[in-house]
Amino acid sequence: MTEEHGGMADYVQTGSVRSLDGDRPDPLARLDETTEALTHLHEAVTGEESLDDALTRVAETAARAMPDADAVTVSVVTSEHPRTAAATDPDLVKLVEVQYEAGRGPSLESARELVPVRAVIGEHREQWPEFEAAALAAGVCAYLSVPVVLPESNDAEVRHIGTLTVYSYTATAFDPFDEGLMRLLTSAASATITNAQRWAHSRDKVKHLERAIESRAVIDQAKGVLMAVHACSADEAFRTLVEQSQRANTKLRDVAAQLLKSVAKS
Repeated sequence: MTEEHGGMADYVQTGSVRSLDGDRPDPLARLDETTEALTHLHEAVTGEESLDDALTRVAETAARAMPDADAVTVSVVTSEHPRTAAATDPDLVKLVEVQYEAGRGPSLESARELVPVRAVIGEHREQWPEFEAAALAAGVCAYLSVPVVLPESNDAEVRHIGTLTVYSYTATAFDPFDEGLMRLLTSAASATITNAQRWAHSRDKVKHLERAIESRAVIDQAKGVLMAVHACSADEAFRTLVEQSQRANTKLRDVAAQLLKSVAKS
């Protein structure tokens, strides 16, 4: 490595161990910061949030937990087109979008191979020229991409792969310990989001069941009224309600409710 990269000689290859800057925070202090950030994340993420809102919280949490983090993006990589779900700095969204267009880069590599990618700008000019050029133009000196398994927003049982990427304007940023902290954060964040969305999914199922029970009760009452008034069978009363529903292009429950309301007024 040359001197123009300001400390790049400390790096070897992606995932390799490099010497640490003596001014960097103590590992235990960094672990405490990450633990505290995870606690806040767990308290903040709820079943009311969309997946992208929850991932925004994850990005903000990572930015607070990492002493060298200047920005964080979260990419969602599916079989279709990858997308950016969250970014703490909108100006750096272009660093992931250029990867989508080129079909290569550290965020995509991390998601596809399910391994962390940690390096400084200049190490992968031949492998990811588009990303390297965009990062250099943005002033980014180092980056760390960590894979994370994410729940689909409308079904907690479905999974897809995402990548959390941390950027720094300091070339000596990020070391193997930071890599471990980010893997811890993404694993815990995924579990938190999954639990929240499972709770929301169960809540929605309960609400749907409650509405179905209420609708059935209203329809049964309306059937009873028709049977009493017209001396017909339950099946005949139900067919009458269905016919009225079709003619009026109105839900069966609403037809039944209107009938009960008219009987109550008479």
